[in-house]
Amino acid sequence: MEDTLGASLLTRGRQGVRPTQAGRTLLQHARTILAQAEILREDLGVYADGLTGQVRVLSNTNALTEFLPDTLSSFLAAHRHVSIDLEERLSDEIVDLIADGVADIGIIAGTVDAGRLTTYPFRSDRFVLVVAPDHPLAEQSKIGFADVLDYDFVGLDRASALQRFLAGKASRIGRPLRLRVQLRSFDAVCRLVEANVGVGIVPETTAQRAVKSSAIKVVELADAWAPRDLTICVRDFEALPPYAQQLVTHMRASTTNEVAA
Repeated sequence: MEDTLGASLLTRGRQGVRPTQAGRTLLQHARTILAQAEILREDLGVYADGLTGQVRVLSNTNALTEFLPDTLSSFLAAHRHVSIDLEERLSDEIVDLIADGVADIGIIAGTVDAGRLTTYPFRSDRFVLVVAPDHPLAEQSKIGFADVLDYDFVGLDRASALQRFLAGKASRIGRPLRLRVQLRSFDAVCRLVEANVGVGIVPETTAQRAVKSSAIKVVELADAWAPRDLTICVRDFEALPPYAQQLVTHMRASTTNEVAA
């Protein structure tokens, strides 16, 4: 291999061998190649199970938790030969990954620049603050995110796209996000907010559903990033595999049906 590459990969001595800089670079690429080979094996495995296609979808937290479950469920029921690999990411990360061809379809916040990607409207929502009825902020009708940072938060796991987004917003303000409890779902956030463990930021669709069964108050967030027009993005619709095209068409049709309802 050293002869082929024309570079020394190992430094050999009495104490053993150590990789040179070229050797370390080779190791990094070798690990990447092995990881890609494993992904390839997994992707081809679906054909051995009788499936004929897999669609890779990247989504932000809002769309993933509130809108995609029903949409994907109805699509998969009608397309039993297709599987979906769904991953949660930040919207700006999704744009880059779709542009690089890492995934087929992305769902992003409409405030994010999609560059040269092809985009279609998906859903509209907004983030709101939820608090317990006896919380000091319960009487507020509208408040800015910066004014909430004095209080303890109930939020999603720190690795979630939304939690990283909120932590980034707090960091830009120069304040820490006092995350007291980390949970797996927005519904769980609302339940602990009801118990006055802290305040939470959730999609309005979640909050309106939760107020029917929980004693919580909903406060509008005044920040420009609170409204969420969710957008489908693809690199090139015509270049997508047929089953990915079918999913985009299904998602767009579900948007039309939602508006009509």
